[in-house]
Amino acid sequence: MRRSEEIQFTKKLYTEDVGPRKIKSIQFSTFSGPEILKSAAVQVYRGVYYDPTQKAIPNGLLDPHMGPPNKNKSCATCNGEFLQCPGHYGYLKLALPVYNVGYLDNIVTILKCICKGCSRILLKENDRQDLLRKTRNTKLDHLKKNELQKKVLLKCNNLTTGHKTALCSRCGYINGMVKKGPMKIIHENGRQFVDECHNALPNKGSINVPPELNAMTVYSLFMKMTDEDCELLYLSDRPEKLLITSILVPPLSIRPSVFLDAGLRSNENDITERLKLIIQANAILQQQILDGIHPAKNSPGWVDLQAEVAQYINSEVRGLPPSKQLSKPLNGFVQRLKGKHGRFRGNLSGKRVEYTGRTVISPDPNLKITELAIPIFMAQILTFPERVSKHNIEKLRKCVRNGPHKYPGAKYIVHPDGTEMSLMYSSRKRQADELKYGYIVVRHLEDGDAVLFNRQPSLHRMSIMCHRARVMPWRTLRFNESVCNPYNADFDGDEMNIHVPQTVEARTEALLLMGVQNNLCTPKSGEILVASTQDFLTSSFLITRKDTFYDRASFSLMCSYMGDGMDHIDLPTPTIIKPVELWSGKQLFSVLVRPYKKMRVYLNLTLTEKNYNTDKRPETMCPNDRFIYFRNSELISGQLGKATLGALSLAIGKVHSQG
Repeated sequence: MRRSEEIQFTKKLYTEDVGPRKIKSIQFSTFSGPEILKSAAVQVYRGVYYDPTQKAIPNGLLDPHMGPPNKNKSCATCNGEFLQCPGHYGYLKLALPVYNVGYLDNIVTILKCICKGCSRILLKENDRQDLLRKTRNTKLDHLKKNELQKKVLLKCNNLTTGHKTALCSRCGYINGMVKKGPMKIIHENGRQFVDECHNALPNKGSINVPPELNAMTVYSLFMKMTDEDCELLYLSDRPEKLLITSILVPPLSIRPSVFLDAGLRSNENDITERLKLIIQANAILQQQILDGIHPAKNSPGWVDLQAEVAQYINSEVRGLPPSKQLSKPLNGFVQRLKGKHGRFRGNLSGKRVEYTGRTVISPDPNLKITELAIPIFMAQILTFPERVSKHNIEKLRKCVRNGPHKYPGAKYIVHPDGTEMSLMYSSRKRQADELKYGYIVVRHLEDGDAVLFNRQPSLHRMSIMCHRARVMPWRTLRFNESVCNPYNADFDGDEMNIHVPQTVEARTEALLLMGVQNNLCTPKSGEILVASTQDFLTSSFLITRKDTFYDRASFSLMCSYMGDGMDHIDLPTPTIIKPVELWSGKQLFSVLVRPYKKMRVYLNLTLTEKNYNTDKRPETMCPNDRFIYFRNSELISGQLGKATLGALSLAIGKVHSQG
């Protein structure tokens, strides 16, 4: 076969190009024993790993037919290398069936509904036919069929509730109550057990323990169940699949083997160690069967095999024998999937990412609501790849000369052909002089960069928003406390995360869609989330008092603080002319609303603050000055407080709704 015609093996998902199709239904099920044998590439029955030459032993737990055991080996099934082979399954044939602890409740539910002699449902034939006809109604949805299944279960339970027994109408077998024990199922034959207890107490006789339904008996009962009874119990597949007769051994790619101590020994995955214990327990049970121990009796080997298979699925399962209860058990598949560090929460829903930082937050009222103060120590670690152009070449040359340890610096340069040049040890001055248009300089974070700011738990859209970076000293992330509300943040030790977008397109989208200035209102009700709080409310309340006045220098200085100092502002007529010109604090807010006369902004607003008291006076003559009155953008009366400027302010809602 020519090189171009060789089969290529890859870990990418294969998709068949057949055009768009509509999914009719999805059915979930477990593999039966024959299906496991079909999908497996090799049988595993030896609980060993390597031979003395460090070669994987055939039919062992690291058989090369299940994939390459390490980077230096190849797969014996597809001849793929470590990076190309997706892995293949093996199978382990059990000597006797065992329960699947994940479906033990379902097994008990089915056993409550069927005869333990002939495997038929316990209902009378007329009731069975009636319920089966209703179940087959095509107009019934999933919920209605579930209700019918619960009705069947309730009828069958009522036949054997308490100490009652149900006589099978087909075979005459006496059925009692079925209970779930610690990794076993008990079948009580009515009052027989209770009567034996009463008779044994005065006579000091022996008591027969209620018979236990072992996995072999349950498996044979499920095998004899008819398809109609399965349909009546709303089972999507055969019930015998709920028991385990063969174990699917996972490929080596999800349980890698790692060599330690210069290859003298290997460290195996917990799943591999669990499989080794299952193989050992299975071999002991096979030997006991060869020695003549009847399978119907619960031999010690069968109990040990059930315990090992149960811990292979869930290592925290209850009801284990005392010899199997370890202080630190090996992890099962359930432990791999569940919890904060499981596959779903730890690797799929959330995962570790690059270009991110996390530290404690603290307030800084001198920052804008769109700004985020980032420690310089963090800014030297987080980077952004900036392409060299005629507008930024001098700035980037300075960053290259500073290198990775001096701020503002750069970590490395990416050439147009994709090669990376580290600035850790190379001649930075020469690299800066040879910098050309089209090169990419991976520089430190600088003022003005777009960063995503997030506080967990992320409960709504505003839990992650975009800010402009402002590199400052110290070790905490700082932002304006007016932005605490959307994050639900406080400063009692909270930590928050930052993420740095790595492309110009991502930065643009973050600023436009996630910018703080574009997310001032909650989409739930339209209420303002980013509003004045804490010191801002206190200072506004004190500034607008009736006895607060400022001279020309102070008033002009505060007016210039409202913008960048370059905006045109028309000073209003002073409130007091002699002996010194003085402006009131209320006039400061009038200038804030309408800085110059030609601005066509005319705000008219009336509102009452807390402790408002008319006392039969005109509204604006409130003795507590709690009536807020804006007329043509001029504050006539009132001390501005939480009702006017706070997050739940009616005034802000009115102004926002009017545009």
